[in-house]
Amino acid sequence: MADKNKTYHEEIDIKNTLRLREVLSSLPPFAKDYFRAIEPTTSSNTRINYAYDIRVFFRFLTEVNPVYRNYELNQFKYTDLDRIEAVDIEEYMEYLKVYTDDKQDLQTNKERGLARKMSSLRSFYAYYFKREMIKTNPTVLVDMPKLHEKAIIRLDADEVVELLDFVESAGSKLSGQALNYYEKTKERDLAILILLLGTGIRVSECVGLNIKDVDFKNNGITVTRKGGNQMVVYFGEEVEKALLNYINGQRKHTTPLPGHDDALFLSTRKSRMGVQAIENMVKKYARQATPNKKITPHKLRSTYGTALYKETGDIYLVADVLGHKDINTTRKHYAALDDERRRRAASAVKLRE
Repeated sequence: MADKNKTYHEEIDIKNTLRLREVLSSLPPFAKDYFRAIEPTTSSNTRINYAYDIRVFFRFLTEVNPVYRNYELNQFKYTDLDRIEAVDIEEYMEYLKVYTDDKQDLQTNKERGLARKMSSLRSFYAYYFKREMIKTNPTVLVDMPKLHEKAIIRLDADEVVELLDFVESAGSKLSGQALNYYEKTKERDLAILILLLGTGIRVSECVGLNIKDVDFKNNGITVTRKGGNQMVVYFGEEVEKALLNYINGQRKHTTPLPGHDDALFLSTRKSRMGVQAIENMVKKYARQATPNKKITPHKLRSTYGTALYKETGDIYLVADVLGHKDINTTRKHYAALDDERRRRAASAVKLRE
């Protein structure tokens, strides 16, 4: 049951902290020092992901490395890190491409998954090397996987219209239980889609919203960004209309479960919607409205960022509104738009009329 006195993000931090303690109990005892040290500078979500990644590394050693084949994870000492060579790290990268986890489920990693797990291991090694507990750091001797830029998928302006029109009219093609479910969630789903498309907030930020976070006087929502910082993101008339329609309609006439009274977006079970629920909802409608594009909530965020940059040409404004800590992240995503502008410049100046 959710604690009424705690925010959504505080509850997530508590859950992640408990999960981290559980994972740490299966890691070598010395690993606790590392996770204690990075606590002030990382989010609870980052730490739990690092813990899973580090556990994969030690399991790799017990499965593949002949020196540690008979080891239990709690037998490792920090001095064992000094016995690992660059070639072992290269073998680990190869192992990560396809392996089975502790549940015997097959796991695969492509270049981005490999890069994240290698980044976790580098951070882990760097802690002990910096404190002179080990003399070598083989992770820096191995090249990180080369990341190939992916084409950014976003909705064009006409596709945004098609998506929203489809959600508004989908009931005409449904009947029975499917129609009943659609009618129960239509106002909510439209509000979420229009909010994501009209503000560019992350799905995790959307999930964490409470009713009190919406300020119709100034047309702004208070969101909790990555790292825990709060920020007001402003919205226009279309978002205002969709939110008011939902809040004064379906949300007003729904009695939430205890502990979920403040949540803005509720599931059909009357509890706060989760990240996966919103992702599934977006994909469900997008598959039918824009079948040629694989649309997720993050793609709606890219759609907003693109539209904002086209309208303003201000990369710093886009970075600020999207909550990017590094302006280079924004530049990387919207460099193609700069190229479009430069192409238009080529024909803008006439030498001879």
